[in-house]
Amino acid sequence: MLSARIRIAARLLAVAALAALTAGCFRPMYAEHTDGTPDLREKLMGVELPPIDKPNASREARVGVEVRNALAFKLYGTATGMPPTHRLVIRFTSSRSSLIIDPNTGLPSSENYGIDAQYNLIEIVTNKSVMTGTTFSRVSYDMPGSYQRFSRTRAYRDAEDRAAQEIADNISTRLASFFTAGT
Repeated sequence: MLSARIRIAARLLAVAALAALTAGCFRPMYAEHTDGTPDLREKLMGVELPPIDKPNASREARVGVEVRNALAFKLYGTATGMPPTHRLVIRFTSSRSSLIIDPNTGLPSSENYGIDAQYNLIEIVTNKSVMTGTTFSRVSYDMPGSYQRFSRTRAYRDAEDRAAQEIADNISTRLASFFTAGT
C-alpha cells in the first residue's frame, strides 16, 4: 500500500518536473513581444493583398472579392494595414457539381460548390517567393424545391460565400504559422 502511494507520488513529481521544464517553451502566437521584435499582428498587417485576377462582372470575380475581403479582415482586423513587407498573390478555380438529382423532375436537389486556391507570398524587398501553398474548400447546399429558382440562386451564392470564408481561414492560418515559425 505504501509503495503504491510512493510510486504515484513519484509519477506526479515526474510529470510536474516535465511540465516545469517545458513551461518556458510556450509562447502565445498573438502575444506582444517584449524584446522589440514585431509581433504576429504587425507582421500580418504588412501583407499586401492585390485584387484577385478574374474577369470583371463574373461570378468568380465576386467570389474573389469575397476571399480578399475575408482575408483582409482576418489579417488586419478593423485596421487598414501597415506599409507592406510581403505581397500575397492568390489564384483559384471554382467547381460545381450536382449531388442528388430528383428522378421525377430531373433537376438537382443538392449540389456541391468547391474552390481550389493557390497562393504565393512574395517578399517585396527582394521580389522572391518565400512561401507557396494550395488549399481547397467544398461546401454543399440544398435547393428547397426544384422549381424555386430564386432560392436556388441564393443557396448557390451562400455556398460561394461559405467556401470563400473557408479559403480565407485556411490561408490566414498558414500565414500565421509562417510568420510565427518561419516555415
